[in-house]
Amino acid sequence: MDIHVGDTLVMKKPHPCGQHNFTVLRVGMDFRLRCCGCSHEFIIPRVKAEKNIKQVIKSEENGD
Repeated sequence: MDIHVGDTLVMKKPHPCGQHNFTVLRVGMDFRLRCCGCSHEFIIPRVKAEKNIKQVIKSEENGD
């Protein structure tokens, strides 16, 4: 998948706060994500995150 820092991911499963949107802070073997609802930051393995992605909303900075 083509995911960059700054993109917003819409996930299938919500965060415990109820929000489905997460901002990408770091990309690599793991993703560092920030919940758009409560601003909680966490690291999730790339494979697990890619299975759970419903939609990728590109940031304007990466508009290529």
